[in-house]
Amino acid sequence: MSLQTGSRASSLTTLHTVTSEELHEHRRERDRFFAESYASPLTEEERTSFTGLRYFPEDPTLSMRVPFHPSTGKVDVVHSHGAPRRYHLIGTVDVSLAGHTYTLTVLDGGDDTPFLAIRDTTSGAETYEAGRYVPVVIHDDGTAIVDFNLAHNPLCAYDEEFACPLPPPENVLPLPVRAGEKRFR
Repeated sequence: MSLQTGSRASSLTTLHTVTSEELHEHRRERDRFFAESYASPLTEEERTSFTGLRYFPEDPTLSMRVPFHPSTGKVDVVHSHGAPRRYHLIGTVDVSLAGHTYTLTVLDGGDDTPFLAIRDTTSGAETYEAGRYVPVVIHDDGTAIVDFNLAHNPLCAYDEEFACPLPPPENVLPLPVRAGEKRFR
């Protein structure tokens, strides 16, 4: 399984949710990217002492095939530097968390990598305060794979020079999503 280790994950082409083995390999790849890549958002000093990112334990209940509702058009999304930027509105997904269904907006920054920018009640304490990104794999049958275990911090969590899209209001969840990457510092 190949996942982009930058701001959004991509290349999830499977028809299934991610297996434990694939998840752990993805996490190892992400750690290698942060430790070794010239494109790592970490400083040289941070890379020399880097021992890996911190993650919540895998939660299979947070890996799901969900209804997908396609949309078209563009939407302005506020960035971490305060200015809005245009994103392609791909559609929405309906996810069930803690007995409630939430309709979340799926964005694409123009590079064919659909993702959810989310914030939840762990933001600022256990996870990055501005939120995290979750890849979305869209299928032709009207469904999508959303695996919160793949939630990861945007690059601006590691280097303030990066400008990252913030979650739209409908993607701010009123509950904790203890899956994926934890706060770095």
